[in-house]
Amino acid sequence: MSELFADLTPERLRELLHQMLLIRAFEESAEQLYLQGLIHGTMHLSIGQEGSAVGACAALRPTDYILSTHRGHGHCIAKGARADQMMAEFFGKESGYCRGRGGSMHMADVETGNLGANGIVAGGVPMAAGVGLSIQMQRQDRVVLVFFGDGASNEGAFHESLNLAAIWNLPVLYFCENNQYAMSMSIARASKVDRISDRAAGYGMAGVTVDGNDLVAVYRETQAAAERARGGGGPTLIEARTYRWKGHSKSDKQRYRTKEEVKEWQDRDPIARLARRMIEAGLLSEAGLGDVQARVDAEMAAAIEFAKNSAEPDPATILEGVYA
Repeated sequence: MSELFADLTPERLRELLHQMLLIRAFEESAEQLYLQGLIHGTMHLSIGQEGSAVGACAALRPTDYILSTHRGHGHCIAKGARADQMMAEFFGKESGYCRGRGGSMHMADVETGNLGANGIVAGGVPMAAGVGLSIQMQRQDRVVLVFFGDGASNEGAFHESLNLAAIWNLPVLYFCENNQYAMSMSIARASKVDRISDRAAGYGMAGVTVDGNDLVAVYRETQAAAERARGGGGPTLIEARTYRWKGHSKSDKQRYRTKEEVKEWQDRDPIARLARRMIEAGLLSEAGLGDVQARVDAEMAAAIEFAKNSAEPDPATILEGVYA
């Protein structure tokens, strides 16, 4: 395989393209179901950020761990979760990953190594140090990757966790999805440094900034960081520069940015970018791309039906899984 696609085979590339399309379709469907009143509460969509989620998780082994955020649907799917069980969780059904108790912001799938999303900004970052310490103490050949946003990089928990992981040389990959805004606060107004990855130098760890809309570039840098961590090289801070096309949440009126800015980033669509490169390289045809999309559409239709037809949780089980 050419350097253009790192060590990813054509079959693996098609699988990753399928994952990105599935994430996009899942979130677009969830948004429509919310507008129809079939899903309640709120949600934080990652449409436009599929390249960072899929590229990062593609570089991990099935036995590796991830920790996610309130904007974590893509991370969950990229680590191997099923769309039907995720949709059931959105519907608050018993067949969901968390039996309908977690919803959009607290999804977990331990079997695939997803230790869960966190609704608290930077909440998963210090947890990653704990998971990394567990891996180290058990002498396991694993790493843990924690996703967080640019807003989380200004929380005290971020600095405390990176400092501890560096001192103890823990196998942690700190993956910052810099989508340019912490709610309505631009990263340019919230940070003096141009690159969040530059902060790694303050803790004596490796740091790198990558184009988060380039799946192959994200894969390559994450793979290098994972190999370094497995070899005893300690943690890495990876900054993936990307963009969320939608608002922070469903209540966001988006008055802090222009339509022109959004359009500029939409022109860098990570899905279209990978598909175009594969077609140009002769690894995918237009008809083949249509087949992948058709498969995704069928999966989503089945997932929605599964969620609609699943049983509601029994109120008698409300305290199960609650610890004091």
